[in-house]
Amino acid sequence: MIAVDTNVLVRYAVKDDREQAALATAFLGRNRCFVLKTVLLELAWVLSSPAGYNLPRNTVHERLLHILGLPDMETEDAANVAQALTWYAEGMDFADALHLAGSAELAGIATFDRKFAGTAEKLDTVPSVLLV
Repeated sequence: MIAVDTNVLVRYAVKDDREQAALATAFLGRNRCFVLKTVLLELAWVLSSPAGYNLPRNTVHERLLHILGLPDMETEDAANVAQALTWYAEGMDFADALHLAGSAELAGIATFDRKFAGTAEKLDTVPSVLLV
């Protein structure tokens, strides 16, 4: 198994460079690959950010699910990543969702971020988000 960097997954997801997209597709098709949470976080940011590809949330969500669903793809902390993807689809920022899901064994997460806390309250998340 080999870890895959964000740039390989970006080329696969957006196919904006024909040669690199073909190389990424072939590589992912012939190797057992591992996606670190940090890579997934960066991938979501690159795909959704105005400084990146500025793709709509539903498109980013679909592409993340597609990549993680490839036959020989595994991800770090798969259960928490799955929960984060669900919260992301329901409107939470992906980074916040990943942080919160990673806090599952704790009493929650403390933040100054009112939007994060409000979204978590609206979604009735467990663990909870404590507004400091």
